[in-house]
Amino acid sequence: MKLSAIEKIGFGAGDMAVNIIIIAMQLILAWFYTDIYGLHASDVGILFVVVRTLDAIIDPLMGIYTEKVNTRWGRYRPWLLWFAIPFGFAVYLMFITPDTTYLLKLGWAYFTYILMTVIYTAITIPYISLIGVITDDPQERLSANGYRFVMTKIAAFLVTIVVPMMAVWLGNGNKAWGYQLSMGVMGAMGALLFIFCFFTTRERSRPELSTLRLREQFKLLMRNDQWLLLGITIMLLMCGYVIRGSVSAYYAKYYLNGGDALISPFLTTGVVASILAMISTTFITRYFDKIKLFRYSQLITFVLSILMYFMVGQDNVWMAFIFYFLINYFCDMQMPIFWSSIAEAVDYGENKTGKRVSGLAFGGILFFQKFGMGIAGGLLGFLLSRFGYQPDVQQTATALSGIALMMTIIPALFHLIIGLLMKRYVINNHYYAQLRAALVQRG
Repeated sequence: MKLSAIEKIGFGAGDMAVNIIIIAMQLILAWFYTDIYGLHASDVGILFVVVRTLDAIIDPLMGIYTEKVNTRWGRYRPWLLWFAIPFGFAVYLMFITPDTTYLLKLGWAYFTYILMTVIYTAITIPYISLIGVITDDPQERLSANGYRFVMTKIAAFLVTIVVPMMAVWLGNGNKAWGYQLSMGVMGAMGALLFIFCFFTTRERSRPELSTLRLREQFKLLMRNDQWLLLGITIMLLMCGYVIRGSVSAYYAKYYLNGGDALISPFLTTGVVASILAMISTTFITRYFDKIKLFRYSQLITFVLSILMYFMVGQDNVWMAFIFYFLINYFCDMQMPIFWSSIAEAVDYGENKTGKRVSGLAFGGILFFQKFGMGIAGGLLGFLLSRFGYQPDVQQTATALSGIALMMTIIPALFHLIIGLLMKRYVINNHYYAQLRAALVQRG
């Protein structure tokens, strides 16, 4: 089923809303918590591990629950309408910096982060499941995901350029107040984008509701080797991506001696590269095997990261920008491929076992994603503390060396493993066409 441009844009609007907060979590939240909110780096690391682990546990449960809901609007779209306003409000609450004791501030950070992640889960799992029911054409799914990830990077533009500018303008010298107001605006925009996604998309297929118990569904997923491979892959991707993304602000401010002024242009360079990667992938995969592209892009990211560590010194600002651009470009080429592959892995599991497990499969992928983010967040806080990082002061040589390692060598290792691991993933376009034919024949 061919999708219209407006429906692809509407579908992308949902991910743009999601990524207003996810990009903020990946690129600025750690820096916000240490340098503006005032938390110790070690406490930030523990916060990330605790909340994201809890979030990872909730994801599969939400995936199962969405399978039991069926309305006249479909199974997944209603969630976008129901949770749009709570999502926007939770974003605003998360960036409030209360003027109180350290312990109460830490408690507020836990409360608002947990609230945000619960609402995020309630709206994100139905959203990522939507791609499986708006079309069954793999090329259209890939194309829709291309739109989706371009709009994702527009959200990243807003977070990395507009938010810092608005924070300065609205805060009038008060960074905490400025970020509270600017992220409040982003939250309101996210709510509107979810509502737009609801009204412009349509569920064309309604797979049979699962009557399997949780234990049976779990056993079936454990037999789906390709789904398990995707789960491990997204966990490793998040480890590398979040560590590099979160430390980028520190790298620009301290390692490159750019101060707060360099953070926005540095992060924006990565966003531009990512947008170009999304566009490139949509065209390249028309002529080149998508799984090979996935693998090779990660191996190239590994090589570039190693080179950046050895070739970029503290005075090589332009060289740092070039390497950061190239790393983000090749790293993010996998995104449209990965997220379109989940629905295909669900079909693979149905063909292999004779039974379809969809909701838990999508929720389980988010479990792996959040678990990887939790590991990365914990490592980030632990390593910053271990290397002796202190906010808003001249960093020691040890701290600067640690920031450089977290920017390059450490995430590079995760990308190397991914590039090698994806050699075992078999569902390319040719394989999937045969798989769909087998499912149709089975009836």
